Amino acid sequence: MKKTIIAAAIASTALFAGTAQAEEYKIDIEGQHAFIQFKINHLGYSWLLGRFNEFDGSFNYDENAPEDASINVTIETASIDTNHAERDKHLRSDDFLNVSEFPTARFESTRYVPDEDDADEGTMYGNFTLNGVTKEIAIDVEHIGAGEDPWGGFRRGFEGEVDLTLADYNIDYNLGPAAREVELYFSIEGVRQ
Repeated sequence: MKKTIIAAAIASTALFAGTAQAEEYKIDIEGQHAFIQFKINHLGYSWLLGRFNEFDGSFNYDENAPEDASINVTIETASIDTNHAERDKHLRSDDFLNVSEFPTARFESTRYVPDEDDADEGTMYGNFTLNGVTKEIAIDVEHIGAGEDPWGGFRRGFEGEVDLTLADYNIDYNLGPAAREVELYFSIEGVRQ
């Protein structure tokens, strides 16, 4: 009986030691080392680029078990910025983001699948909520790097992109057939906590 208890204690210690390897990172918003940008075709003639200036979140990552990675991000949709005040006002209206009713968008990961051929790449799956609608999306992700910073901290960075169909989120303002999808691009640098 005593041997069984000792074996169980050792196994439980090993289990907790394995899960304790995941490191939590706060996305570096204060230092402006993170970006959420978008690109959409404008009438089939050119590209419109923009960004969200206000967002927050954190992620967990373990180099020995990347499949356990997770991330949560909340975006303040009223912070949309396309470098044109009147257009931004229109984008905040109920024709598009409807920020008065839905002031935030949110991504909550559900699983990460590393690429079999490249350990620094993979697909992050999760639920993305925009304009009051939640859909599962798959973000192509690349691990950029990690290491100590000049201020005594430790940082890790990723980038990712995903194409969203606007009609899936009840955004059906007609900008032409080429503007039915928007490409979201994330550049995320986090500080280990």
